[in-house]
Amino acid sequence: MAWALKLPLTDEVIESGLVQDFDASLSGIGQELGAGAYSMSDVLALPIFKQEESNLPPDSDNKILPFQYVLCAPTSPAVKLHDETLTYLNQGQSYEIRMLDNRKIGELPEITGKMVKSIIRVVFHDRRLQYTEHQQLEGWRWNRPGDRILDLDIPMSVGIIDPRANPTQLNTVEFLWDPSKRTSVFIQVHCISTEFTMRKHGGEKGVPFRIQIDTFKENENGEYTEHLHSASCQVKVFKPKGADRKQKTDREKMEKRAPQEKEKYQPSYETTILTECSPWPEVTYVNNSPSPGFNSTHNSFPVAEGYNLLPTATPQDAQQWLHRNRFSPFCRLFTNFSGVDLLKLTREDVIQICGPADGIRLFNALKGRVVRPRLTIYVCQESQQAREQHPKHENGDAAAIYHAIYLEELTVTELTEKIAHLFSISPRQINQIFKQGPTGIHVLVSDEVRQSPSYDLTVS
Repeated sequence: MAWALKLPLTDEVIESGLVQDFDASLSGIGQELGAGAYSMSDVLALPIFKQEESNLPPDSDNKILPFQYVLCAPTSPAVKLHDETLTYLNQGQSYEIRMLDNRKIGELPEITGKMVKSIIRVVFHDRRLQYTEHQQLEGWRWNRPGDRILDLDIPMSVGIIDPRANPTQLNTVEFLWDPSKRTSVFIQVHCISTEFTMRKHGGEKGVPFRIQIDTFKENENGEYTEHLHSASCQVKVFKPKGADRKQKTDREKMEKRAPQEKEKYQPSYETTILTECSPWPEVTYVNNSPSPGFNSTHNSFPVAEGYNLLPTATPQDAQQWLHRNRFSPFCRLFTNFSGVDLLKLTREDVIQICGPADGIRLFNALKGRVVRPRLTIYVCQESQQAREQHPKHENGDAAAIYHAIYLEELTVTELTEKIAHLFSISPRQINQIFKQGPTGIHVLVSDEVRQSPSYDLTVS
C-alpha cells in the first residue's frame, strides 16, 4: 500500500481559490443583465430605484401651470413620438375650448374673485408665413370680403363676458372670464389651410396654423396688460367634413403598419391640450384700446357730411352709414371695410358684390349722387289775406310760392314732420292733412292715400 502525504496549503493558494469562486458567483449576474449590466443608467432603471425616483421633488420643467386650455378635437395618430401634436378642424364648425384653472391654493391671490382677459388668435405655424402675415391676411381679406378668419360662437359659449372682435384683426377674438367658474368658449375658423399655399394646382398640402391663447390680468390702471400665461397647439383646417376624412385616413394608415413601426408614433387622443409657449409678440393685439363688441351699438354718426361717406370713416362708422342709407342687408358683407375701402370700389366691383340693382344704388350713394326720392310733393303756405292781395293766374290759381318735399318712407308721419320742419312749426300743431280731388273735394291723407303723386294739399 502506498501512502500519499498531504502537505498544508499555502496562503497564496487559498486566496487564489477564493477569487475564482467569487468570480464564478458573479457570472450569473452578467448573464441576467446583459452586456450593459454595469452601466449606471441600467442600474437606476431597475424597479427598486423607480419608487425612490418618484419621491423626488419635481423640477422646473414639470411645474404646474396656472391655467390649462383644452381643445375638444382629437389629435392625429400619424404624428411621431417626439413631434408636436397635430389636430384637424373643419372650416366653420364650432369647437369647444375649455378654460381650466390649475392654480394651487394661495397661488396668484391677486386674481381671486377677479376677471382675466384671454385673447385667442389663429396664426401661421411656418416661420416663412409669419414674416409675411400682414400681407397674407390682407390678401385673404380681399378675396373674402366681409368674412373673418376667427369667430366666437357666443350662444354655445359658457362663462365668457364682454366678447369682442376687432374689425381690423380678422384672426383675433378676446373676452373676459372668471377662473373660479366653469368657462368654455366655442370658436369657428373660417379659413382653410390650402388658401395660403404657394401653388394651387390641386392636391397640395395645406399649411398648418397655430391656435394661441394669451391670458392677462389687470394692472393698477384697470387695463389687462400684465401677462399670466400663454399656450398654443398646431392645427390644420379643411373644408367641411374634410377633417373627419383626414382623421379616418390617418387611422387606417396606422392600422396597416407593423407593430414595430406603430411604436414610433404617438396615439390619437380625444382632446388636444395646448402647450405652454411665449406670449404673442405684437403688442397691438394686447392693448386695451376699445374694440367693438359683437352686439355693440353706436349713438353717433360723425363720419358724414350730410349723407356722403368720408374717406376717414372707420369700419364701425361705415357700418352706421350703410344702415342710414338703407344698405343693412350688406352690412355683414362689408364688416371690415373702412370709408376709404368702400370709396375705392369701382362700379363693376359693387355690382358684382351686391347685384345690379343694389350695386348701382350703393355706387351712386358712395359717389355722392342724389338718389331719386320715391315721391315729390309741392306745398305752399298762404293766408286769406294773401288770397285777396295776389292776382289770379289764367288757370284761376292764386300766385304763390311752392316748396318741394321729398318723401322716402311714404308715411303720413314723415309728411307731417317735413311740413312742420319746412314752416318751422311743431308737428303737434298739424292736426290733419287733406288733398284736393278733381272735383274740389277734400280727401283725408292716410298711409294708403299718400302715394298719389298729384293734387293740392291742405293742412289744418
